[in-house]
Amino acid sequence: MNETNALSLTQETDLETTLAASNHRESPLMPEAPRLAINAAASTEIPDAHDSYERATTLKNVGLFRQAAEHFEKAAQDPAYALKGLAQTGLCLKKSGQQEEAVAAFRKALQVPSASSKEQVQILYLLGRTLEALGRMPEALEAYRWLRREAPQYQDVATRIESLSSKKRG
Repeated sequence: MNETNALSLTQETDLETTLAASNHRESPLMPEAPRLAINAAASTEIPDAHDSYERATTLKNVGLFRQAAEHFEKAAQDPAYALKGLAQTGLCLKKSGQQEEAVAAFRKALQVPSASSKEQVQILYLLGRTLEALGRMPEALEAYRWLRREAPQYQDVATRIESLSSKKRG
């Protein structure tokens, strides 16, 4: 999934004001990049889906995964951003240690009607890996088998299915 890291015009204006006030000096307590991301995300305007997605991307890029997940969820409410928003929500939740919530987000993403076969395969793989990390092997195996029907040669799916199947027997 391709991501754009451009800021909207309103965010750029907010950032210019903040930067002018700080005389471009970096705070010893907070490096420049996270400070900019926080300022961009703290706008008082009600963001549309595009703005929410862009803010979420900025937050994700500086490692603020929980905050990013919230903005990706907002973006996902718009059908045009539903798939990308839900998939990115799942990734951010997984990165922040919220594996169960990530599984739910990936499952929701799979229900988006506009998802292409390629996108479904990518999400199924993420779902399988997350379920595997949670120790939910039968569900992970089911996700990998579904994925294999769509894309038999995708990454290490055949190996994962074999490994999980042998653990199930053993």
